[in-house]
Amino acid sequence: MTAPVTVPVLMYHAVAARPADATYGLSVHPDRFAAQLELLAAEGFTTITVGELAAIRRGEATAPERPVALTFDDGYADFHREALPRLSAAGATGTLFVTTGWLDDAGPETAGHPLDRMLSWSQVAECDAAGIEVGAHSHSHAQLDQLPDAALRDELARPRRLLAERLGHEVPHLAYPYGYSSARVRRAVADAGYRLAASVGNFAAGPGADGYALPRLTVARDTGLDTFGRVVRGEHHARIYWKERTLTAGYLVVRRGRSALSRSALAGRARS
Repeated sequence: MTAPVTVPVLMYHAVAARPADATYGLSVHPDRFAAQLELLAAEGFTTITVGELAAIRRGEATAPERPVALTFDDGYADFHREALPRLSAAGATGTLFVTTGWLDDAGPETAGHPLDRMLSWSQVAECDAAGIEVGAHSHSHAQLDQLPDAALRDELARPRRLLAERLGHEVPHLAYPYGYSSARVRRAVADAGYRLAASVGNFAAGPGADGYALPRLTVARDTGLDTFGRVVRGEHHARIYWKERTLTAGYLVVRRGRSALSRSALAGRARS
């Protein structure tokens, strides 16, 4: 069986009743998250991981009747406390993209500025053992498309190494911090050994979608259950996400300009 025409890949962040102010808009209340899982089950959806989706896209696995991939970015502590028990109770799975330098006990590897309380390494291992796929979300949550090449390579290689050492297996999938990437970043991701990388996009992933810019659909604090149902059914994505898509398109132009100026400045210093 070939991969389905489209697969909704949902992007979550915090799942918390009282998240930090910095994560509030992209958080989901635990009760609403439970209701979303109930809707998926009632409508016959089967949750899959990003790794399973990648295998389906490569023709190495058979797709379930109505697949949906759940992804969770950053690695907030509430994933272990709120999301994991609800996923387990529903017989559901997902992919947790971890910012390794943000972890609560990152120690000498600490990097970046966490927005809320983060998972510990032992909790990441518990999620992995419970059947949640763990992926990388860079090391410090940097804007990867703005980094020089050496820093970019480190942001990609370090979390992959740390996660493999701690979990005892390879971690071949990545989600871009902020959803930002570029052709240069995607080449570096492939060179670092990742087999798939998730962006945002806010449209469903068709079989021809770039495996190093896998589009995801944002689930936010104000995503009502009716809207959530339309999102997973593939209804009216252009209408639901028109604001997000417009902002993304405009900001992409700005980011490309910044990146070009940054590289030009670095080249100028190298010649001086």
